[in-house]
Amino acid sequence: MTKFRHTEMDLTDEQVLDMYRTMLLARKLDERMWLLNRSGKIPFVISCQGQEAAQVGASFALDRNEDYAAPYYRDMGVVLAFGMTAKELMLSAFAKADDPNSGGRQMPGHFGQKKNRILSGSSPVTTQVPHAVGVALASRMENKNFVSFVTLGEGSSNQGDFHEGLNFAGVHKLPVITMVENNKYAISVPYDRQVASKTVADRAQGYGMPGVTVDGNDPLAVYQAVKEARTRAVNGEGPSLIEAVSYRLTAHSSDDDDRTYREKGEVEEARKKDSIFTFASYLKEANVLTDEIEKKMTDEINNIVNEATDYAENAAYAEAEHALKYVYEEK
Repeated sequence: MTKFRHTEMDLTDEQVLDMYRTMLLARKLDERMWLLNRSGKIPFVISCQGQEAAQVGASFALDRNEDYAAPYYRDMGVVLAFGMTAKELMLSAFAKADDPNSGGRQMPGHFGQKKNRILSGSSPVTTQVPHAVGVALASRMENKNFVSFVTLGEGSSNQGDFHEGLNFAGVHKLPVITMVENNKYAISVPYDRQVASKTVADRAQGYGMPGVTVDGNDPLAVYQAVKEARTRAVNGEGPSLIEAVSYRLTAHSSDDDDRTYREKGEVEEARKKDSIFTFASYLKEANVLTDEIEKKMTDEINNIVNEATDYAENAAYAEAEHALKYVYEEK
């Protein structure tokens, strides 16, 4: 009997199907948001396409009932895995009053949801790293066993917050996992113009923690790396740095024209490694995903996306007088 990779990792067929379902939902939501933006219905999209495998694979390796996530703006896969719904994400895209992240005050991608332990993010990149390290410090001080998980792009790994956060985590051996989603471009700047070291993971040595580079298009490889990092963290062995290498399949955002800095052929070549298709192929080879299951899943997800779109489009905007809410003290 052939033993497949996910069974060797003690993942059930149901779990890897759920991984794929979450990845596919993130992709379908993202694609719908682009259509809504181009038709003038929502103002902005910052895409997860090409990075779903890393986001979902990592999330499934965590304890999503106890651990905290500090996602960066592309992490639709992470927040879906942690419990945010398609309707809630669409409410954010339409900037409606019931947007759980900010009540329509923030741009899409500024995730934050207390009930699912998703830390609020802000526009300056990398500020989530010291926040996540602070949560890990709280875990230590309160003698708890939860882990803090933070993500960022490789461009953000050049900011001071990255150094300060990882240095503090390394010195105090805190239970925080930092995952750099290396999608090859910091907006228009390619990797070789951003980082002098061969990999971002090489930087881990300077912070006294292990660093590993994994295939970000392979959700099982990312799952394994994060699982090992979490085990280290809860055993008191300190933080880890993981670099998940993938590729950004869209422009940086809906306001960017990536044709000015990368060739069409480069993007087309990267699409051959698109995890939505490669992971589906693996699941079919493992007899986990059949054509019948795939069709049923796709139909269900299309219905979820349609319902979420209609719900958010028809939802109420915040009242004008709410603009100053949370700005001044209320008595």
